[in-house]
Amino acid sequence: MSAAVFAVLAVLALVSAFLVFCLNSMARVTFALLASLCFVGGEVILLGLPYLGVVVVLMMVMEMVIMAVFMIAYMMNPAGLMPMAMVHNKRGSLAISIGTFLALAAGIFAVPWPDRLGKAPPDTTFQVGESLMGAQMLTMVTLGFVLLATMVAATVLATHRGRYDRFGDDLDQRPAKDPAGGGVGR
Repeated sequence: MSAAVFAVLAVLALVSAFLVFCLNSMARVTFALLASLCFVGGEVILLGLPYLGVVVVLMMVMEMVIMAVFMIAYMMNPAGLMPMAMVHNKRGSLAISIGTFLALAAGIFAVPWPDRLGKAPPDTTFQVGESLMGAQMLTMVTLGFVLLATMVAATVLATHRGRYDRFGDDLDQRPAKDPAGGGVGR
């Protein structure tokens, strides 16, 4: 059963990765890339490394959220939905990607993979977490807060007015001056 789920996730990861180069807007490409990397995270979980698989999924979700926030904030078209070409040298990039794929696939079969010595550790999650974070836990926690502050700041800067701007600088304008009709003060 796990082999069938592995194969399905692999096909879905490849299809959504291929869509990254076929779709014609940054927003759609962002979600196709997110889907591909979430399927890869599922593959890692199936390989017996649940912590690493969840970390891959969480990191990719956060990365794509950051990308979406900056697309909304700084792109000239609304949220990257305007059509655009994702590949500029189609023949060259296709040749390079096929060559890279074939070289990596050949490497899988050409490399003499070592046999496992001993047995698997009882808690792979702890072992991978300790290997990844180790002495850098404080750095990673601080980085998380910095990324959150960056996303909030980018969203605030992207909106042209705040929640209370319609009440004036001193919050004393009554009724509120709504820029668009249909609000509470119709």
